[in-house]
Amino acid sequence: MRFDPKQWAIGKPYPPLGTIQAAALMRQQGYEVALFDTMFSTDADEVIEILDEQQPRFFVVYDDGFNYLTKMCLTNMREAAFKMCQLAKERGCTVIVSSSDSTDRYREYLEQGADFVIIGEAEQTLLELVDTITSNQSNLYDIIGIAYLVDGKPVKTHPRPVMKDLDSLPLPAWDLIDMEQYRQIWMNSTGYFSLNMGTTRGCPFKCNWCAKPIYGSRYNSRGVEHVIAELKLLINDYSAEHIWFCDDIFGLKPGWVPEFAERVKQEGLRFRFKIQSRADLLLQEEQITALAAAGCENVWIGAESGSQKVLDAMDKGTTIAQIHESTQLMKKHGIKPSFFIQFGYPGETKDDIALTIAMINELLPFEIGISVSYPLPGTQFYERVKADLKAKTNWTDSDEMALMFSNTFSPSYYKQLHRYVHSNYHQHLAKNSFAQIMAKPLKADLKRIKKALSILYYTPVTLIEGYRLKQTEKAW
Repeated sequence: MRFDPKQWAIGKPYPPLGTIQAAALMRQQGYEVALFDTMFSTDADEVIEILDEQQPRFFVVYDDGFNYLTKMCLTNMREAAFKMCQLAKERGCTVIVSSSDSTDRYREYLEQGADFVIIGEAEQTLLELVDTITSNQSNLYDIIGIAYLVDGKPVKTHPRPVMKDLDSLPLPAWDLIDMEQYRQIWMNSTGYFSLNMGTTRGCPFKCNWCAKPIYGSRYNSRGVEHVIAELKLLINDYSAEHIWFCDDIFGLKPGWVPEFAERVKQEGLRFRFKIQSRADLLLQEEQITALAAAGCENVWIGAESGSQKVLDAMDKGTTIAQIHESTQLMKKHGIKPSFFIQFGYPGETKDDIALTIAMINELLPFEIGISVSYPLPGTQFYERVKADLKAKTNWTDSDEMALMFSNTFSPSYYKQLHRYVHSNYHQHLAKNSFAQIMAKPLKADLKRIKKALSILYYTPVTLIEGYRLKQTEKAW
């Protein structure tokens, strides 16, 4: 996290869920497992101490495939992974790597010291691979879902189908995590403690810019009872007050959310949570009331754009009307809607950008996350723009926000657009708070008054950022 200044400043770290899920399975099968959690590391060399102390036979670099940020591999993260592979290799370990990036670039990882790269969903492959090596079997090619070198050339075996029965996996090895480190940072940054959980894997929708290197387009769900068991563990044993359900799409299976809400009530579990979903899945009042009853306080949707033309070009499968309707329905039931916004998709014009800004100003989501279109390997979008990518194909950190292909405006324009849209959004939030105070002055609390007064800051800032945006456009 320290390699990503933006995320470090936000101060909301989550444990490596995918990693401790794999650790739990290996431990269940009789292997001794140790965890080196790199979340708070400042240098890859920090792994040396635990390598020398544990002297493991196998060293596994296992990325958290449940965190959407890992799809956008950052170059400094990749270099750190290479360094750890080399350090482990120097100490005689068999080195195994599992990540979105290594799935896409397995040859590079093999050349940098990895003995094996796991392609796609990794738990079962990791177990089978380690079983095969420890029993001195030589039939590596029979193991599906791996890549390795033979005479210096990469060999890739047949792909492994994704798991359907997620309840067959043990609960993640949460006891391997140093919870106090996470708790302290969360309490300092937010005043509460949040942990992450996954209830599903995969996404069946076809947005042409979205990569699915690990779980693919199949959608498989854990049973409600399996999820409740883990929730009870996190709340009762680790005092989690808030949960991020990190599924790409939460609660798509018919009837799952109402059943979940009922079981939460029966167990007397009290917690708040946020999820990721889609506008077209949030149009049924029964679904929204069940989410609210279970404790959902924030839903992030991929709004992406206020232009239907852009949404259609993305193969998003949603409409502007659905974004409006779902946002209003969530607000009606006390759920805070938040928007992922994407600028810079090929063909987007100034008019399209204006429509997006107008949508944000009108709907006033709880939060917005703004990015520029990022080409992910394995997508139609990547194939469309890869000729423009040349040497630069990844950001150094998540705040870089560089547009890596030719488009309507310059990369500096989109950086400035990001600053302008944020300040303009906060200005409109302040205006809304001011209007609410004027309408109901007796219900005004300190928080709302402070937000209303922020108009004194954001009004001149928005004017300045808007002026800079126009100057950047002229320079282009």
